[in-house]
Amino acid sequence: MRAAAIDIGTNSTRLLVAEVDRPDGALVTLDRRMTITRLGRGVDASRRLAPDAVTRTVDALAEYRTAIDAIGGVTQVRATATSAARDATNRDEFFVAAHGALGVTPELLSGQEEARLSFLGATTGLADVAPAPYLVVDIGGGSTEFVVGTDAPEGLISVDIGCVRITEMWLHGDPPTAEELSQAVHVVREHLADVLREVPAVTTAKTLVGLAGTVSSVAMIEQGLATYDRDRVHHFRLTRAAAEDVFRTLATEAAHDRRHNPGLEPGRVDVIVGGAIILVTVLRTLGFDELLTSESDILDGLIRDMTVR
Repeated sequence: MRAAAIDIGTNSTRLLVAEVDRPDGALVTLDRRMTITRLGRGVDASRRLAPDAVTRTVDALAEYRTAIDAIGGVTQVRATATSAARDATNRDEFFVAAHGALGVTPELLSGQEEARLSFLGATTGLADVAPAPYLVVDIGGGSTEFVVGTDAPEGLISVDIGCVRITEMWLHGDPPTAEELSQAVHVVREHLADVLREVPAVTTAKTLVGLAGTVSSVAMIEQGLATYDRDRVHHFRLTRAAAEDVFRTLATEAAHDRRHNPGLEPGRVDVIVGGAIILVTVLRTLGFDELLTSESDILDGLIRDMTVR
């Protein structure tokens, strides 16, 4: 089966076109790309998707439709929208525009379904790499998903912390002040208390797996990768000490200096500190000494999920 999956997130919109024969089979990537669209900019304050954010996202979807058609032979196309769309009162208007650009209407994923699909994508084939059970943490722009399990999710929760949400609500200085950073850490800890209460099995996980742009960016900065190299980022073992070092560097730099860190995309310069706060606080609070980065995520999960539909 040749299929295309599109993930419309709070900070970025991403495409994966791939071939796969069965849910646990090898996935052959034909095209994978990402565009910073910042669909969720200002949603916390207005509860609406801004017109310019909708335009950026729809333009990216039109570009992805062209890419899908150019590859040819794609029999299924599935698009999903997550935290920003969940929070926006005008999401139906966006979905109409998205359908016009892409040819399919995005599905509005619940936080739990987002978590399930992320786990499916991140853990396929992981048994040969790291011991189970796994705790998969997907740090998005508006929400973060926590899923624990071995072959399938055994417990999961989605909480309203993400790199964009934390930045817009708490980090206003350039660089953020010590008080802002402390308050943001406190907020993340409060949400992690909810995670521990609702999904106590997170404390039994043997391997912490991290997904999404914040994790990839910190892994690239730690390795000094000026350009993206999937082979060096995927399954990179990021220690807590290294993550804390990167966080301290990013948090104390003004944006014009921060943008020069190798591997940090321009579209993440203003939100990476918020994401790094979540990453480091998860490592500290849940007691993990390292994190296994994964470049297989919800997109891979969507492709695999289509094989059983």
